[in-house]
Amino acid sequence: MSMIKGSVGTVVTQYYHHTAPLVLESGDTFPSLTLAYETYGKLNRDRNNAILVCHALSGDAHIAGFHEGEDKPGWWDAVVGPGKAFDTDRYFIICSNVIGGCKGSTGPSSINPQTGKPYGAKFPVITISDMVNAQKLLIDHLKILQLYAVAGGSMGGMQALQWTVSYPDMMKKAIVIAATGYSTPQQIAFNEVGRKAIISDPEWNGGNYYDTGSYDAPGPVKGLALARMVGHITYLSDESMHAKFGRSLQSKDRIGFDFSTDFAVESYLHHQGDTFTQRFDANSYLYITKAIDYFDLTKDGSLVKGLAEAKAGFLVISVSSDWLYPPYQSQEIVSALTANEREVRYSEIRSNYGHDGFLLESGQVNYLISQFLSRTIVGDVMFRNVPTIEEGATTAVTARRMINLEVNHLPVLSGDGHLVGIVTSWDIAKAVAKNFLWLDEIMSKDVHTTTPDEPIESAAKKMEEHSISALPVVDADQHLIGLITSDAISTLVGRGNP
Repeated sequence: MSMIKGSVGTVVTQYYHHTAPLVLESGDTFPSLTLAYETYGKLNRDRNNAILVCHALSGDAHIAGFHEGEDKPGWWDAVVGPGKAFDTDRYFIICSNVIGGCKGSTGPSSINPQTGKPYGAKFPVITISDMVNAQKLLIDHLKILQLYAVAGGSMGGMQALQWTVSYPDMMKKAIVIAATGYSTPQQIAFNEVGRKAIISDPEWNGGNYYDTGSYDAPGPVKGLALARMVGHITYLSDESMHAKFGRSLQSKDRIGFDFSTDFAVESYLHHQGDTFTQRFDANSYLYITKAIDYFDLTKDGSLVKGLAEAKAGFLVISVSSDWLYPPYQSQEIVSALTANEREVRYSEIRSNYGHDGFLLESGQVNYLISQFLSRTIVGDVMFRNVPTIEEGATTAVTARRMINLEVNHLPVLSGDGHLVGIVTSWDIAKAVAKNFLWLDEIMSKDVHTTTPDEPIESAAKKMEEHSISALPVVDADQHLIGLITSDAISTLVGRGNP
C-alpha cells in the first residue's frame, strides 16, 4: 500500500516467544507463552523514547497502519503516526495483544503444550496484573529499561494504571483514558450477562468447540453475538443513539406487528454482533471480561493507598457522556493521586459518543495527549544520585572529589542533609589562584534551585538569567534529590524531546 500522509504505512505483526514459566496471580503457571506485538517508529540511541499502548477488551496489537493487502487501518490509527499524538517521528510505539486474547498471544484458542490441543476452558483464569506482567517480559526482551509512557483507554487504561503500581519505576508518564481504579457492580453485571449468553449457547460445549467450530460456523456464535450486542450498547450513549438512529425503521415503511427487525437500531446491533463473531473468540471474551471484573487497585477499600506506590506523572481523561466508566471514576483516580502528591492532569472530553468517545473524538484526544507528552519537566531529565560534599571541607578535598568523580558541580550539604550551597570547578580554580583553603570561602551560598515538576523551559530560562550552568533539584523540605545542567538541556533540545 502506498504511504498515506500521517500514516505509519504497512506494518507487520511480530511474535515474542517466552520460554520460561510465568506464574499467574491465581497461582497457576504458564510453562511458556507467546505475545503478538507491533511497533511503530524507531527506538532512539538511549532507548528512552518507548511508549507502550495497551488495548481494550476486543482490541489487538494492530493499533495503526495497514496490514499487507488490507484497507482497514489499526484500531487507533487516528492518534498514532507522524505528527499525531503518539508521534512516530519522535516516539517508539509498542502495542501487544494481551494474554487471554485471540490475536496471536497465548489464549484459550492456543495449543496447550501439555495436551497438544487448544486450552479451551482449561486455560487458567487471568487478571489485569497478569497481562501487565506478560507485557513486562516483552519490554525486557526489547531491552528497554524504562518506558517514556504507558497509555490506554477502557481496559487499556486499567493496564496503564496497573503498570504504575506493579512497576512504578518503569515509566515517566501514564495516560489513563475512560477507565476506573476498580470495577463497579454495574460493570461486573453487564460482563456477567455477556458471559451467561455465551455459556448458555449449546455450541459452547464447556469451552471445547475448536475441533468442530470456527468463528463463522458451529461454535457459540449466537451467544457471542448476543454478548457483543449487550456490550456495544454500553459503549454508546442515549444522545448518540438518538442522533444515529432515532426511531427510524429498517427497510420498511411501517412497523410489522411481529418479531421481525423493525428498527434501524436493532439491525445495527445484529450487524455488530454478527461481525464480531468473525474476528473474536468466545472463550477469550469470557476470560478477558473476568479479568476486568477482578480489577481492583484499592487497598483496604482505599484507592489512595492502592496508588501510593505510583511515581509517574499522570494524564487522566474521561468522556462526558460515558455511562460505562463515568467521569466520577476518573475523578476518583485524580483525587487519589493528588492525595499522594503525584503530578496529575485531568481533562473531560465533551462528547455525545459515550464510552467510545475516546476512540472517536480524535481531535480532542490528539490535542490532550500531545500536549501532555511534549511537556518535559525537570524530573524527566535530571541526574539522580548526585555526588555531594559536606560543608566544612577543605578546597583540596573538594578538588580531589571533583577530579575523582569527573564532575564540574558539587552541591554542598549541611550535616542534616539540607542544601546550603554549590561549588563548581571554576570556584576551585579561583581558590587555587587566591590561596583559599576552605570550601565556605569559595562556594555559592545564594543557590538558585528547581523542583522536579518545574517545566524544563522554565529551568533553562532560570539558568540563562542567572548565568549559571546547573540547578540543584530539591523537594519541599530543601533536601537535594537531583541536579540538572545546561549541558543536559542542550542535549535534550538537540535530539528533540524526549
